Amino acid sequence: MAISLSMYTRRAFFLNFFQWVQLILCFTCLYTFFLQAEGKERDSVFQEEKELSPNEDLMQEHGVLNRLLLIYEEIEQRLKTGNDVPAEALLQAASIMKSFIEDHHERIEEEFIFPQLENRNILVDLIQTLREQHLVGRDITHYILMNGSQLNSEEERQEIIQRLHAFITMYRPHEAREDTVVFPTLREALTEKEYKELGEEIEEAEHTLFGEEDFDEIIEQVVAIEKLLGIYELSQFTPKSN
Repeated sequence: MAISLSMYTRRAFFLNFFQWVQLILCFTCLYTFFLQAEGKERDSVFQEEKELSPNEDLMQEHGVLNRLLLIYEEIEQRLKTGNDVPAEALLQAASIMKSFIEDHHERIEEEFIFPQLENRNILVDLIQTLREQHLVGRDITHYILMNGSQLNSEEERQEIIQRLHAFITMYRPHEAREDTVVFPTLREALTEKEYKELGEEIEEAEHTLFGEEDFDEIIEQVVAIEKLLGIYELSQFTPKSN
């Protein structure tokens, strides 16, 4: 009888043991599944947070415009003082101005941003001025690209100086007005759904217009010009204390 009870006890122990093992494995699988699902959801939220809104995207591109204007200012000052200017610096900056700012950034504004406000009869006069300034800027850029390598005579240098100065003088208030008036007004005028859909349309158009070249590559090109001119280090613009 003792032997039979012992055998039963061992059998019951092993049965219970394997049942507990199965239960633990089941809970482990479920826990792993929920962790993976939570991770995917977190990645999805993080990806959404990484995506820029239309205003953030455009203002980031204005940062490139400002760096190009700084390059133009440096070249203008060198030409005024008779210092040497690497011809490739001016031509490369103007090339980025055309391909990234005029053919990309401004087209997005003209085809997607401005119509949203014009169709609602908002800021119509201001937008008309911005459109006109885009055209003037393209004329100046075209002239620089056609004549930027011809800086031998004083007359040629003066022509470039005048156009650089005109471009800088126009675009500083131009982009400031867009950042502080047009883009905030756009955000207020659109519903959350309309604003999100606009962002998706812009993203698709940017891929079509700009291809595989991404924002980081544009920045690298700008940095190369800044280094060529010796204006890359931010600390050099800090005023010296007395």
